[in-house]
Amino acid sequence: MPQRGRNPRLEHRREAPAPPSVGILDAAFHRASLATPHGETKAARDRLRAELKIVRSSATVLRHLRLEARRFERPGLSEFEVALIAGAYGDGTLNRSLTRLRRAEERIRGLAREAERATRQASGSEELGDQVRAFYGRLSSFVREVDTDIARLREISGFLKERPRIEPGAPTLVVAGFPNVGKSSLVARLSSARPKVAGYPFTTLSIAVGHADLGFDRLQVVDTPGVLGRPARVNPAETEAETAVDRAATCVLFVIDPSGVSGYSVEEQERLLERWRLEYPRLPILAVETKSDLVRRDNDRVKVSAVTGEGVEAILREIRAAVRPVGELPPLEETIEEGPSMEDEPEGPAEPLGGTKSRAAGRRRAAAK
Repeated sequence: MPQRGRNPRLEHRREAPAPPSVGILDAAFHRASLATPHGETKAARDRLRAELKIVRSSATVLRHLRLEARRFERPGLSEFEVALIAGAYGDGTLNRSLTRLRRAEERIRGLAREAERATRQASGSEELGDQVRAFYGRLSSFVREVDTDIARLREISGFLKERPRIEPGAPTLVVAGFPNVGKSSLVARLSSARPKVAGYPFTTLSIAVGHADLGFDRLQVVDTPGVLGRPARVNPAETEAETAVDRAATCVLFVIDPSGVSGYSVEEQERLLERWRLEYPRLPILAVETKSDLVRRDNDRVKVSAVTGEGVEAILREIRAAVRPVGELPPLEETIEEGPSMEDEPEGPAEPLGGTKSRAAGRRRAAAK
């Protein structure tokens, strides 16, 4: 018997994942089917069983819809995450899907209330069965209407899970620049992050976060994808990098490669630096030159080599000065180097405990110890 030809279109349909509503409704109807009410008469048991099916199925669906939205509401998204989502999926996309889910929840609650009232007025088991089936049909319709929104929320949630969380309000250094200029190698030197490093452009395809000790606070160090400085033709990775600069940075470390190994001219890199300084006038942007083991230009910028470690301490000093909160005590090592020694302190009676000068001196002595 000759074999029938394969239909690629039908095969594609079989391989396509089931829409989210299938799993949600299967769980809801299964839980409703387990209802085993007790009652003195069969009529009482039938009525209670119908009510339980309505209550259990609607409650299960509502719980699933709340779980789909919970990732974006508790504890809530940071400004940086909101901007990341807008850059990847478009402004308002997330809010529209969340709004449609909330409306579906409201409609399902109203539908359940109406169905419960109807069961109390039903005259027999046949009518109760009709009401439950009608309820299931409308419930299924409401859930299927938000299939696209549930799928989108799951996709956005996966998008965020692939990216490390940047703590809002914490000092944040964003390391940025053109591709292959040495950003990831420098991040590995400055922080606990261990980004992938390779000798070709666009090794870093999304942000990565490490941490460094400033002496007075913990610094988040963000490694970003390379930015080519083309406002009219920005790819998704570049969008993430510019979003980190715009929405997350306390300070930016702009890395310039003067060696030409990256494949980009110094002029191109300098133009991007100047553009960012114009776009973000209140944001400290520190420019450093990498690969000092290969090339050293005659200027006052810090020269750094991720190979030898040259310049790392100098960079950290500049970062401390840029991100130190006003009124904070100096870092421990600065206190030890610059603070007065015990021998230099004049002898005499201690100041009153409530004195401001006494408290400040005490903190300095404690830090020096």
